[in-house]
Amino acid sequence: MIKQSLLWLFLSGFLAACSSTQVQTDTQSSNNMDAEPSYAETSSPNMMKLSTAKVAPTTNNKMTSEDRLGTKWGDDITSNVTQVDLKRLSSKPISETMILYAAKQFQGRSINSISLGAGKINFSVVDDHGKILPLYRDGEYYYLSANDGQSYQLRYANSSNQTFEIVASVDGLDVLDGSKASRYNSGYVLRPYASFAIEGFRKSNSSVASFTFSKPKDAYAANSAKGSIQNVGVIGTVVYEVKAPKAPLKPNSDGYAPAPNAFPADR
Repeated sequence: MIKQSLLWLFLSGFLAACSSTQVQTDTQSSNNMDAEPSYAETSSPNMMKLSTAKVAPTTNNKMTSEDRLGTKWGDDITSNVTQVDLKRLSSKPISETMILYAAKQFQGRSINSISLGAGKINFSVVDDHGKILPLYRDGEYYYLSANDGQSYQLRYANSSNQTFEIVASVDGLDVLDGSKASRYNSGYVLRPYASFAIEGFRKSNSSVASFTFSKPKDAYAANSAKGSIQNVGVIGTVVYEVKAPKAPLKPNSDGYAPAPNAFPADR
């Protein structure tokens, strides 16, 4: 059954293009469209299983208890939202990924972003200054070397004329309402040719608590009735395609090839 989402629009907050290392506000770039999250029904028997205990990293990237970090409830940041009404095209996500993070120098190929949605979406982790934090790819796994006390944001950029919904979790908690994370929870809408950064756990319709790396005992998940210290150290993203009018194809002025489409007959 196709889910109907109640989606919320960012009126302020940090937005960024994937080709830029600087995070911009929505008043600084006419190409950055607003992002909307949704607060829909969150109860589901199929919860997003993001515990690091369920993941089997390679030998070189195994983490000890001393390496583990979580994400605490950080500084208050203004981030206003408003509500819209959109539907997912399917109840099944089109893409899913997760990043394991710890106070450890991981091994693997260093990358700046993860490609989602058949190359249409770039997902990266940035600091408060918009600087990309390098990820390490080891087979099918992605790792992030984190530092205690460092704040970070989750940044998504859409290079296509389609609209997507981004469901994100940190430490097994939904970033919108702090509930136990599920793939079927509601998320933020990523408009065509737009980008946005999720800066923290949402506290209200007007603010979020910034994501800040911390010791596991200080993590939000360890101090929330809906969280668990067993799930600290993981960031999850699920992508759905949303039913919305497609924007006109945007001329490619940066010299790069357009994003490929794995299913061109479905356009």
